[in-house]
Amino acid sequence: MRRRLLSTLCVLFALAALVTAPAQAVPATTGDQPYASYWYPDTILSWDPATDPDARFNRSRVPLRPRVQSPALKANANARAGEGRVASLVSFAPTSNNPSQGSLDPSYYAFGHWQYVDTLVFWGGSSFEGLILAPNPTVIDAAHRNGVKVYGTVFFPPAVFGGRLQWVRDFVRKSGSTYPVADKLVQVAEHYGFDGWFINQETEGGDAALATELRSLITYARDRGQAEFMWYDAMTESGTISWQEALTSANDAFLNDPARVSDSMFLDFGWTAAKLNSSRRLARKLGRDEHELYSGIDTEANGTGTSVPWDAVFPPGRRHTTSLGIYRPEWTWKSSSGPADFRARDSRFWVGANADPSDTSTTSPWKGLAHYIAEASPVTAKPFVTGFNAGHGDFYNVGGVRVRDGGWNNLSVQDVPPTYQWLVSSAGTRLTPSIDFGDAYEGGSSLRLRGRLDAENTIRLYQTRLPVTAGTKLSAVVKTPSAGATNLRVAVAFTNAPTTFTTFDLGATSGTGWERRTVDLSAHAGKKIAQLALRTTGTRDDYDIRLGQLAVYDGAVDTPAAPAGLTVLGVTDVSDTRKSLRLSWTESGRRVHDHSGRRVHHYDVYRRNPDGTRTYLGATPNDAYFVPRLDRAGAESATTIEVEAVSAEYGRSSATTATVSWEGASRPRVS
Repeated sequence: MRRRLLSTLCVLFALAALVTAPAQAVPATTGDQPYASYWYPDTILSWDPATDPDARFNRSRVPLRPRVQSPALKANANARAGEGRVASLVSFAPTSNNPSQGSLDPSYYAFGHWQYVDTLVFWGGSSFEGLILAPNPTVIDAAHRNGVKVYGTVFFPPAVFGGRLQWVRDFVRKSGSTYPVADKLVQVAEHYGFDGWFINQETEGGDAALATELRSLITYARDRGQAEFMWYDAMTESGTISWQEALTSANDAFLNDPARVSDSMFLDFGWTAAKLNSSRRLARKLGRDEHELYSGIDTEANGTGTSVPWDAVFPPGRRHTTSLGIYRPEWTWKSSSGPADFRARDSRFWVGANADPSDTSTTSPWKGLAHYIAEASPVTAKPFVTGFNAGHGDFYNVGGVRVRDGGWNNLSVQDVPPTYQWLVSSAGTRLTPSIDFGDAYEGGSSLRLRGRLDAENTIRLYQTRLPVTAGTKLSAVVKTPSAGATNLRVAVAFTNAPTTFTTFDLGATSGTGWERRTVDLSAHAGKKIAQLALRTTGTRDDYDIRLGQLAVYDGAVDTPAAPAGLTVLGVTDVSDTRKSLRLSWTESGRRVHDHSGRRVHHYDVYRRNPDGTRTYLGATPNDAYFVPRLDRAGAESATTIEVEAVSAEYGRSSATTATVSWEGASRPRVS
């Protein structure tokens, strides 16, 4: 995009010194780091998942979940449901050297406001690395778990920044009646498990014939598979690069020609109210929903200081004119001074200055997206389990037990964040909820409530659509600083009275560890849960409680069968006392399904220590995982690797094992 090019010019030329050609395939016999995929139009033609050793590690196994968006349960009176949508264009990492399955660095754009986003564009690509960028599976996993579509990016830069018109011609080259690159785009999206592509064509010098071929390629690709396409307002039907900042007669053929071409269009940043109103009229004339137009805003440089004519796209009290496209909201992370500052900036960006989506009052023009967009929720079927795991942290806990020290990020294990961050009502002092990174039941974080408790508090957490049967249970895992009353109830509202809560007392704790409380909901069989909340009672000057897990499920907790065929695909010696590994296994044979049809939620990977304890190495919903760091413990001659299946209800299988030798050559022994 033209406004991002100036700010990233120096980065691109720095990369030119480091990356001058596409990365070579990693030999399958090594345990080297797999990376997210990227190509040029000619190199993608030779891509084959059967021969690409990284392809197996780049697959998402989490299907796109359906979402609900209830006007009656929106947090903000000004927000509107079912109208304008949000597309978020995010650069999580550089185009090259982006680890496929997370890393051992807690500093990461671990996005936690999915409820306001409909489509995430995995932004990247450069003339020095590659133009076609596929999203890595951790981002797809997290987005799909929240009902958000994910697009890869095709980026053709201007000539002044290294763009070559020949690359565009290579992209649309035909073989008979087919477009080979388009076939590969469909294959990549289907194999990796994402939803479509964002086409950003800004290379000058084209003509009308080339523009026609681009439209034909998109139509061809859409007919070949399930991939969707979003077109960026740069190239016009004449082939010239001329940003319209609107849907006009010069670019509307990229939307309809005369039938549907692209599924949506991203309008460049210079739009006005008049341009958006004319765009809406033209979209309707073409038989298209005006909300398939995304009015772009550039937050890369200024974040919440970006000047946006909000009333043009989201007019107060009236139907949204178009949808909104946000370019580079990861500003909240890249501009922050540390984790706490990132979370504060991200909250202000999405929720508003008051960290309360119902109160977006501020003297700043930036009210937060919650002021305009009603929250959507993927919590539509059972089981629903959250440990409030944010997808990164400084340690890792399993069942309340510390199994790893040290930083990490892995969005594949991020839980669905609370729909409302935060809605607290009280006749007295309001408690402060937070995602706390000091303790966890599962993962690296938990929900914490703190403050002066002098009146009843109701903390709305999740909008849901969960059917209750005779076997439905609600479970909560809590932790208090000392034994005694929790002063806490779980609150449930049903769809027949969605703002009226029925509460269940969690009683008292017997110590300072994690304790589980389970509630039978069978008396409410036949109803549907519309909201999950917490309610506090009593008084306490220094109230402090953690919620480590909240779950709604049927019957007993399912225990999956162990995975089979654990194989060490390759080992790389990092040093005499450190290795990296590539592992694979066969999915659990017994069909233990969550509502998406998957057998398991994810697989946990451990090493067995000489003293009998275990150290957590990572997790994935996939059937292959890269272990970036396996350290030798003392003088051990071999290390046992263990993989467990974890069901959607967090039942755990027995472990499947393999061994890695520390003696002699780095050849794994598998048992």
